[in-house]
Amino acid sequence: MELGKTTSAQESLTATSKLFSSAVLHELARKGRSPLFSAALRSSDLQILSSATARVRDVFDDAFASLSRGGSRDEYVYKSALVRKILLGKHSLRTASVLSEFRVGDCKADLAILNGTSTVYEIKSERDSLARLDRQLAAYAKVFAQVFVVTADTHLDAVLRMIPEDIGIMRLNDRFQMTVVREAHDVPERTSPLAIFDSIRTEEAGMILHSLGLPVPQVPNTQMCSMIRREFMKMEPRKTHDAMVCVLKRTRNQVRLSELLTQLPNSLHTVVLSVPLRKFDHARLVAAVETSLKHARTWG
Repeated sequence: MELGKTTSAQESLTATSKLFSSAVLHELARKGRSPLFSAALRSSDLQILSSATARVRDVFDDAFASLSRGGSRDEYVYKSALVRKILLGKHSLRTASVLSEFRVGDCKADLAILNGTSTVYEIKSERDSLARLDRQLAAYAKVFAQVFVVTADTHLDAVLRMIPEDIGIMRLNDRFQMTVVREAHDVPERTSPLAIFDSIRTEEAGMILHSLGLPVPQVPNTQMCSMIRREFMKMEPRKTHDAMVCVLKRTRNQVRLSELLTQLPNSLHTVVLSVPLRKFDHARLVAAVETSLKHARTWG
């Protein structure tokens, strides 16, 4: 009996997590409805589902509250805590940009924030293993000036023992409070111009060359990538890093989302900042979020 209960609880937790997936957000924004949303509801056991007056926005808030309880928090909860504390707490979308699932080599950085410098956050939630952490941190240090591990109390002692002193540590406690255990060193000179080049778009690499007063190769598009890469091999790490921050803050700017965020529940802010959205889909997304739960159940 106990095994059945555990399995049921895990299925509900998995379904609740899916509510905040990029696939659900895309459906809501592009179609104004989401069969994936209604399917996830059928496998969850959220308290809000018994409400006769709830809207979709209320479902997201209740789902987030459920996921935020200590012991079973997933990556999305940690990302949301970082977005609230760092991006929207200390900075704003006018002064900083957020990069989610940013590829560095064969790793994907959970979250990075660009302001006056670059800071990457590798999340190790209660559900995660620390097996790949050393390799992930080594890769991120080649692109970002500051590197943090964000974790729970269950991993804290192990993380303190295993990571270098220049890597920062943050913890998310059971009350959803994010605190800094150890500050990260700001070391842009350890970055690698080649690693930076391999992590960004070719046109962004060209913009970095231009910002540093270096000529952009005048070659056919088929040769552009390899020619710019040769230039990056000669470049100085700190200058390349600083130029990258300036360029990506322009090319990955999200200030256009400021008004949209004011119309959506806080629980959705992080996924909205992580998924490319077309401007003309904003109103459709807002309308979908205001839909009654009773109607949303029929989306399937």
